[in-house]
This record gives sequence, structure tokens and C-alpha cells, in this order.
Amino acid sequence: MNNLVRLIRFDVLSDVAEYAYASTAPSGTRFVFLAGACPLESDGSTAAVGDYAGQAAKCVETMQEALRAAGATMEDVMSTRVLVASSRQTDLVAAWEVVRDAFGSHDVPSTLLGVTVLGYDDQLVEIEAVAAVRGDDGPPR
Repeated sequence: MNNLVRLIRFDVLSDVAEYAYASTAPSGTRFVFLAGACPLESDGSTAAVGDYAGQAAKCVETMQEALRAAGATMEDVMSTRVLVASSRQTDLVAAWEVVRDAFGSHDVPSTLLGVTVLGYDDQLVEIEAVAAVRGDDGPPR
């Protein structure tokens, strides 16, 4: 378990939310800002066309690879923003459940947004994340 990221919960706020309400990291921490993880296959095609949960799962895989390349893990993530190209709450929830489950007990503060369109053909889901790791220079480039 990452001892840099401290998840903060508030007793006065609803416990219905499936995530902590805030997070902090100590002074000297190196922050990793990930580009939006997209549901792309290695050939550039969009994975799981028409499937919100399937695309969320591919985005999680992509995010995990980006974190690994930056010397981080899922437990180093301080916050996420999950973008879902839909105006239907059920579609947002389908994507969210995959992301939430991928983090397990590390219930990172998150924002779930319905948007009109995302950047790639047939793209329905994208995940942005910020992580905190020890304050060194990070992995080799």
C-alpha cells in the first residue's frame, strides 16, 4: 500500500459516494500527470466499440501501463476523472463500476462526467489520473 497518498473521508458528507472525497501527498512528492487513457488497441483501432464497460476496462489497462512507465501503480493514484460520451446515467455507471473495481480498496477521489464526444472514432470512455510517488527523478526516459 502506498504510504504517500492519504485518502480523506468526511463524516459530515454522504457515504453514498464510492470514493474518498480528497487526497493529499507530503512535501517532496513527485507528481505524475497522466494523459487521458483511451481504449485503443496497439494498431490504433478503438477497442470494444459500443461497449462502455469494455472500453473502461481497456482504458484501465492503458492507464496501468502509463503508470508503470512512470514508476507508479494504481495505489499511487491521487485522483481520477472518468469521461463518458453519453447523456445516459446508466452508461456512466457502467464505465464507473469498472474503474471503481479496478482500484479495489484504494477508493481514490474521482469525478465522473458525461461528455458529448471524445477524440477517437467510436471512443466512449477516457480516464485521466494524477499519481504521487517518491520525489526522485523517476524512471529512465
